[in-house]
Amino acid sequence: MEMTNPGISAGDTAFVLVCAGLVMLMTPGLAFFYAGMVRSKNALATIMQSFAALAVISIQWVVIGYSLAFGPDHGGLIGDLSWLGLRGVGMAPDPKYASTIPHTAFMLYQMMFAVITPALITGAFAERKKFSTFLVFMVLWATFVYDPVAHWVWASGGWLNKMGALDFAGGTVVHISSGVTALVAAIVMGHRHGYQREEMRPHNMTLTLLGTGLLWFGWFGFNGGSALGANGLAANAILVTHVSAAAGALGWMGVECWRRRQCTALGAASGAVAGLVGITPAAGFVGPMAAIAIGLLVSIVCYIAVAAKAKLGYDDSLDTFGVHGVGGTIGALATGVFASAAIQAGKTGLLEGNARQLGVQAVGVLAVVVYSVVVSFVLLKILDAVMGLRVTREDEILGLDLSQHGEEAYDLSSS
Repeated sequence: MEMTNPGISAGDTAFVLVCAGLVMLMTPGLAFFYAGMVRSKNALATIMQSFAALAVISIQWVVIGYSLAFGPDHGGLIGDLSWLGLRGVGMAPDPKYASTIPHTAFMLYQMMFAVITPALITGAFAERKKFSTFLVFMVLWATFVYDPVAHWVWASGGWLNKMGALDFAGGTVVHISSGVTALVAAIVMGHRHGYQREEMRPHNMTLTLLGTGLLWFGWFGFNGGSALGANGLAANAILVTHVSAAAGALGWMGVECWRRRQCTALGAASGAVAGLVGITPAAGFVGPMAAIAIGLLVSIVCYIAVAAKAKLGYDDSLDTFGVHGVGGTIGALATGVFASAAIQAGKTGLLEGNARQLGVQAVGVLAVVVYSVVVSFVLLKILDAVMGLRVTREDEILGLDLSQHGEEAYDLSSS
């Protein structure tokens, strides 16, 4: 017997389900994006980290994560366990979050955000982290960092939500939390053996550009789907997502051409992702011209942050902090500058006379940075003492493909 609900919009439901699929595709896209940037002996292990996140965090989200992130509020800080194991999360809409789609559709869509966020962190410790420890870290980090932060910002009753912080699709929840955690992980784990003494160039930029294309495509679901309906807000979000990515790619390439007289494929890919990161919190609040400005600004600032990495001496292998941490911060603050009532009524920023919004954005950024840094540091130190974070020197030299998985990305011995 078919179960229907008169409050459900078939169009909105179909749109959100498709967007959930697009966001799911971003995690394999991230796997290719990262895999192309490591050495060939670590390519398969790098892909495996993202694929493992897709499996592990999906289960964590169903069992406990969704209830902690979106369940009935406790003091503005965390959800309770009323929805443990998705108890009470059914096919009827939940008016607090999405009144025209099934509650299960909203939960599924949010699951894909929860999946990709810890996968982003893997770029910081690429080529040196133990796979077993990584699996445990993902579950702990999702439970103690991602879920509470998502509740603060997006849940009904979350303290940053009530303060009026604007984060349309995850500038603070996804990119700042993962980006600053990446910096902490890179510092706690130390640099790769041979860092700044040996060549550690990307082994396959074709894979990285493929991953960039999949991320760019999937980001339409990431930002557009956050409108939670097939409507004008979704159309605007997808438009500004695209033009910010384009501006980001051009901005990074422009700086490269000015400084190095060359435009690299890695630069174009990094700039596009920086533009996507920067527009994420603003996508539901700004128009296309502001999106171009955000894309250009974020790409230039992220370029500077990435270039400074070597001088500062930390080994963020694939620039997770430089692109996601810095880009998410710039995007969150830019939302407080460019937010316009023409996109969402009542949502204005500094340029429309609402200086308070920029202050609220700054409070949100600071809170997420401090919380993510402290909790991530504690988790990493505990895991290092109990399980060990890094593979041995011999295993790192051999490569994580063989030492962690007993397989190779490229088996040239067979024909």
